[in-house]
Amino acid sequence: MSQKSKLEYIWLDGYKPSQYLRSKTRIERDFSGKVEDCPMWSFDGSSTKQAEGNDSDCLLKPVAIFPDPDRIDGFLVMTEVLNADGTPHASNARASIDDDDDDFWFGFEQEYFLWDPIKNLPLGFPDKGFPAPQGQYYCSVGAEVAFGRDIVEEHLNQCLDADINVEGINAEVATGQWEYQIFAKGAKNAGDQVWVARFLCERNAEKYGVRINLHPKPIKGDWNGSGMHANFSNEIMRTCGDEKIFNKICEAFDGKNIQKHMDVYGAYNNERLTGLHETQSIDKFSYGVSDRGASIRIPIGTVEDGWVGRLEDRRPASNGDPYKIASVIVATTKSAL
Repeated sequence: MSQKSKLEYIWLDGYKPSQYLRSKTRIERDFSGKVEDCPMWSFDGSSTKQAEGNDSDCLLKPVAIFPDPDRIDGFLVMTEVLNADGTPHASNARASIDDDDDDFWFGFEQEYFLWDPIKNLPLGFPDKGFPAPQGQYYCSVGAEVAFGRDIVEEHLNQCLDADINVEGINAEVATGQWEYQIFAKGAKNAGDQVWVARFLCERNAEKYGVRINLHPKPIKGDWNGSGMHANFSNEIMRTCGDEKIFNKICEAFDGKNIQKHMDVYGAYNNERLTGLHETQSIDKFSYGVSDRGASIRIPIGTVEDGWVGRLEDRRPASNGDPYKIASVIVATTKSAL
């Protein structure tokens, strides 16, 4: 008797200004567990803003596979969307990444809010008024300051069981705000892992009746927004030992390249990048050692290790597409070297 496996095909739709995750299940018999043995599939692009109804077929090209931690004999299959003729769809940002040799390494810090859809507020917010000011929530413990830990812990375990390279989690600065960190070698691989981690985060929260809010500034006023800081390096940065190289790269992100980056760093990011709450203003650019108020932070570890290591672009928003973010970082870094 053949074994039946459940393959969850995951893709990004054509909605703007932010794409949403979509998925559907395919049953395969005697499946090897390898991405190269995942068949191409199709879907109705007219239902996802990726095609017209009179010519609606779009293709799903499997590009990465992970064990599904919430299903028996299950797999999570990340895919690229192609047109019917096999060319990349306009919504397919992954295909634009120029990093086929996986020279670039990325560490994405994904912040998000656990959101009560009934109250339309973060977990931990009272029905009326506000909780205590932020300050006591960051890396906190205790029922008065940490909200939704059981949801977060389950998501962490699912990421580990799915072989996603999650590096850690922590409660963040605002009420109901959390973060997880993903590291991967290769820009495409990093994007795959972030998107599948987001998929697991959303699906896990369903069980608790909670929404994952990726808006970069869901609570107005004196509350931190949510970002997805992008830590990055390539072989030159990891070996050069030269402060001038790092300054040259940082300077390449300034000037005419500012808008190119902001265009793909996430919708509504202007509400978060105000110059307050550990951000630089969206209309300014700066870089500095250990400066969390700068556009790009040079980590102290990079300096102490003799100017070898990484940089951290602090501007990407929590709802940014890691494929688009990685693509523009790769292009700008290469232009400086």
